[in-house]
Amino acid sequence: MNVKITGTGSYIPKSIERNEDFHEHTFLNVDGTSIDHPNEIIVDKFKAITGIDERRYVDDQLTSSDIGFLAAQKAIDDAKVNPEEIDYIICAHNFGDVKANTIQSDILPCLASRVKHSLRIKNPKCVAYDILFGCPGWVEGVIQAKAFIQSGMAKRCLVIGSETLSRVVDKHDRDSMIYSDGAGATIVEASEEEGILEHETASFTYDEAYYLFFGNSNNQELCKDTRYIKMHGRKIYEFALNNVPLAMKECLDKSGIDISDVKKILIHQANEKMDEAIIKRFYRLYKKPVPEGIMPMSIHKLGNSSVATVPTLFDLIRKNELKNHSIEKGDIIIFASVGAGMHINAIVYRY
Repeated sequence: MNVKITGTGSYIPKSIERNEDFHEHTFLNVDGTSIDHPNEIIVDKFKAITGIDERRYVDDQLTSSDIGFLAAQKAIDDAKVNPEEIDYIICAHNFGDVKANTIQSDILPCLASRVKHSLRIKNPKCVAYDILFGCPGWVEGVIQAKAFIQSGMAKRCLVIGSETLSRVVDKHDRDSMIYSDGAGATIVEASEEEGILEHETASFTYDEAYYLFFGNSNNQELCKDTRYIKMHGRKIYEFALNNVPLAMKECLDKSGIDISDVKKILIHQANEKMDEAIIKRFYRLYKKPVPEGIMPMSIHKLGNSSVATVPTLFDLIRKNELKNHSIEKGDIIIFASVGAGMHINAIVYRY
């Protein structure tokens, strides 16, 4: 049985936080000491490494489940399906609903239940649940939807990736400039046409489980009971370069598709330099040069919105809203992601 993405939608917050807006921040080292460089130099170096010029933050009245619902409604409309005929709603996130100016995560009920409620779906056979899988959560949700459909447990699934990272960042940590908010959603259905050709997924936890973690603010004067998203950036960079290309290759080899037939690689928008290095190593495994325009990027304007980056990027390309990038029927796409856990996954997909 073939499984295909038949509709996409995304929510891109309207509030823009530009790099220059960080010039007045008080950035500190992990031990709370002052950083020797002025903020302008810190921000310029950050831009050179990540490629990020600006990022998006949600308005105060919105939560992760709210924007997940807005993206989901667009995906449903795009696919032209009856929401009452959706069998599963799978919502990927990391921190639940964190309301503005609070520090508490709210996941009771789960975000998928909240989205189903907002969609006004009456059908109790539409099962709604969350998936916590780090940044690769949306890709993993699509893999789960594929399994449900091919097993006969479902015919149609709604897979959402939604996050409001701006509410869990330490403003005294330079890494906080990476993170952003957003949501992407897809309808995944049984189809007569080819769609998902193969997938690969893995969890590296023996040494790598805590490369991303919840920790104290770099500001030693703030409450020690309040936690923020933290990361060991160098370890993540090296882990991704060593493992993501291999997972992508294994996935592509299992699909039987030749590397020269891949039209686009939609990789998690975490860090421009890291993503470029991953793609170079991937093509090096085939002793091939990297084709021009193979890797669309949205990170420059949207930042890293975790589970939302890949579905949002796919939605923008499908709807011709990303400059110089397009896809046509029959094109081969690779979705790939890496994130907290540490988890890696990939999908080879025929559009």
